[in-house]
Amino acid sequence: MTTVQNNNSGLAKRFLVVGCGSIGQRHISNLSAAKVNDVIAFDIRADRRNDVSSALGIETVGTMDEAWRCEPDVVVITVPTSLHIPVALEAASRGCHLFIEKPLSHCWDGVNCLLDRVSQRKLVTLVGCNMRFHPGLATVKRLLTEQKVGRVIAARVEVGQYLPDWHPWEDYRQSYSARSDLGGGVILDAIHEIDYIRWLLGEVSGAICLAGKLSGLEIETEDTAAILIRFENGAIGEVHLDYVQRAYSRTCQIVGEEGTLHWDYILGQVRCYSARTRQWQVFSNPAEWNPNQMYVDEMQHFLGCLDGEQSSALDIFEAARVLQIALAAKQSARQPRWIDLGSENWNRNPTS
Repeated sequence: MTTVQNNNSGLAKRFLVVGCGSIGQRHISNLSAAKVNDVIAFDIRADRRNDVSSALGIETVGTMDEAWRCEPDVVVITVPTSLHIPVALEAASRGCHLFIEKPLSHCWDGVNCLLDRVSQRKLVTLVGCNMRFHPGLATVKRLLTEQKVGRVIAARVEVGQYLPDWHPWEDYRQSYSARSDLGGGVILDAIHEIDYIRWLLGEVSGAICLAGKLSGLEIETEDTAAILIRFENGAIGEVHLDYVQRAYSRTCQIVGEEGTLHWDYILGQVRCYSARTRQWQVFSNPAEWNPNQMYVDEMQHFLGCLDGEQSSALDIFEAARVLQIALAAKQSARQPRWIDLGSENWNRNPTS
């Protein structure tokens, strides 16, 4: 096997993609487009390995022992959520830099060990929350930084889509989303919203949640969640997540003392209302923008982090904090109560 130097680094890096489902194949394709040519892929399913080999021309292996013998420098983890930490721990012990699909994990087991291992080895990490690379949310972040709506009082974010429509080519009842043993459920699946509301408004001090399987979907995980969040700056956040809506919806509304921001994923625009001018200003997505561009930009960012040119937008330490909020929401839904998540209580420990 020949190691090929990619155009984004002074040093050659061998990438191992663990998991050849839809998101794994997307990342492989985007790595190839970025001229990263030394990529190996692993999956236990022969059909997925064949798809990757034939469509993308990538060498594949059928066991992790074979994968480790290839001595990768970087591991991209796209297996079901419950397998993220075991694979990441092994990769980190071998000195591999890590790209881990969201969420970081489905529980806290092994997280502290991974944080320690990454810190000791000084590894580059990125947890894949691609919504941070959406032009609309980037615009919202910029407008907030510019204080366009004044001090933020409240935010409301929501996402909903009928689970069987996610991957219509497969039985949704067998997907990781439907199975608690694989780390499914809408709270972890839609952790993007928890991540980006924290990215926009700052650290979270506490949360309470109502959630459950409320629909007729044949799944064993929660399909609907309503999370109420308090931020350390005093603002209030409402997060609605569901697997039920037949018409896909994803929006964010931020209420400030001097105006309002509203982002709509489907419309592809951000609207900003100014109390001073009493007018709305509209910011649209770039012409011909398509959703894969988020993943392209995300992977380019990761390559920049590997080269030392950029700082990780969401390293595993930040992703662990987001995971703690999601796990607190799940815990609150089981035993309804307010959970204190103040930064002084964080200290890299799970909720009790």
